[in-house]
Amino acid sequence: MSVERTVLLVVGVLILASVLLAVFQSQGWLWGTGILGLHLIQASLTGLCPVVTVLKKIGLPEKAGFA
Repeated sequence: MSVERTVLLVVGVLILASVLLAVFQSQGWLWGTGILGLHLIQASLTGLCPVVTVLKKIGLPEKAGFA
């Protein structure tokens, strides 16, 4: 698993979890979905993503995300 695919997995799981928590617990969890969306926009514009930094430090290889 590469850094790029792991980032997609992490973000997908977090978004799904926040939506499910909003449905079954409290709609306040939708703030998590919104924050993740804002972070994705910020990361696409600046190239800075803390998850990528952590994944690189643990040694995951970098490859093209959809190759």
